[in-house]
Amino acid sequence: MSSILITGSNRGIGLEWARQYAEIGWRVYATCRLPEQADALKQLAQQHTNLSVHRLDVTHPEEILALAGELQTQALDILVNNAGVYFERWGKDKLGGIDYAAWLHTYDVNVLGAMRVTEALRTSLARGKQRLVVMTTSHMGSIADIAGPNDYAYRSSKAALNATVTGLVHELRPLGIGILLVHPGWVRTRMGGNSGRFTVSESVNNMRELVENFKLRDSGRFYRYDGAIIPW
Repeated sequence: MSSILITGSNRGIGLEWARQYAEIGWRVYATCRLPEQADALKQLAQQHTNLSVHRLDVTHPEEILALAGELQTQALDILVNNAGVYFERWGKDKLGGIDYAAWLHTYDVNVLGAMRVTEALRTSLARGKQRLVVMTTSHMGSIADIAGPNDYAYRSSKAALNATVTGLVHELRPLGIGILLVHPGWVRTRMGGNSGRFTVSESVNNMRELVENFKLRDSGRFYRYDGAIIPW
């Protein structure tokens, strides 16, 4: 049975990744910070015996190592680093009002969190058949695309994630592990707001198509949900 692990799967895009792969019969490891509060995810687990819920805060190394220990003898086909935060939406971070503690926390989740989880699970991924890491980034991490102020923490965290992945590709390629760096689009979620262009179902369907067509030679390229290359 093919297997997938998703971070931040209690709602939004992460929950939809879990739903779609559970429905096609994959072994789904669905992780989130507070499983006891993840009602929609727990309901999904009741509907699909092939889905299990695991506690994982990507800023807590001990929780990551514990989960990696649970999976140390297992093969993992796909890791989706979906967990992320975006605190300064709608111009909350104008000069004079920047929350630097929140900026550091944004880096801890969006950059270091994805790196911690990938590092810890690389052995399980190397055992898998598909051997793919999906990194959820954003067009807002494209330096070429910055046309206005604000969103400093989120933009810089995604640019840092992109740079991190560009280097990580070279270390994982000898293990046969690829990295799909993908912008999911503007999605109607709690993070994206109600004006988003896509539903979570549409977004994940688009990204799954990229997953299914992925080749190792594509590793580390910066893709939009529709397969277009985004400039760095």
